[in-house]
Amino acid sequence: MLGMRILTAVIGIPIAIVIINYGSWLFAATVLALALVAWHEFFTMMKAKDIKIQYNIGLIGIILASGCAWLGNTQELVMVMLLVVLLTMAQTILKYKTFGVTEAAFTILGTMYISLPFAHLLLLRFTDQYDYMYTAFGNLSAGAVYLWLAFIGTWSSDTLAYFVGSLVGRHKLCPAISPGKTIEGASGGLIGSIAGVVAIGYLCGLPLVHMAFLGLLIGIAAPFGDLAESVLKRFTGIKNSGNILPGHGGILDRFDAIMFSVPVVYYYIKAFIIM
Repeated sequence: MLGMRILTAVIGIPIAIVIINYGSWLFAATVLALALVAWHEFFTMMKAKDIKIQYNIGLIGIILASGCAWLGNTQELVMVMLLVVLLTMAQTILKYKTFGVTEAAFTILGTMYISLPFAHLLLLRFTDQYDYMYTAFGNLSAGAVYLWLAFIGTWSSDTLAYFVGSLVGRHKLCPAISPGKTIEGASGGLIGSIAGVVAIGYLCGLPLVHMAFLGLLIGIAAPFGDLAESVLKRFTGIKNSGNILPGHGGILDRFDAIMFSVPVVYYYIKAFIIM
């Protein structure tokens, strides 16, 4: 299993570098595809629990939200989410006998849980996209650098948490949700996130004080994203959200932490201009 995870990472990381650094339509199309696969996984998870959510409403909501984010129309995102809520609640009337409040609640939850974080991937990548930074990796769009902060911080957190937890983990963090996670592992992940973000910030010439604080926030947010998906999997009684990524499971399994860390980075960048 570990070997398959490493192989998938070896293949996936170079592809991610090309897509993220290129940006433009390629990045937007990739994020939309990932979001739609994640929605299908969520739909399948709910189906396993015999909760029949409105697939097409979620599909439309995710496509429209991604389009708004790509165009930078953040205000229209509110309109899209309202449309999802109203259409879903209308179904409780039109399909009263087969579509109730529970199904409506999970339809809205799933659509927002997936569409908004993936939309923030687009919002973050296209932030200051025409401003370039001189980095150790060459000239990169500011949006690409910001996105790499989120990815490297999350990956560093996940990696160090795994190794520290495996080596010295003794005290369970959330045994009822994820028995394998330990307080020691979470502490290692926090250190890993700070170190990873500071390292990338240094190589990109960004203020290290901001990088350290941002790494701290990512180190807190990322495990919550991981645990949130674990709650969903325990609720539905499945092990993985999918099997599209060998050794990693589904898109939700791989992006659960990213879905929490990317919005944190986006709003931090918006609050503090750190170029």
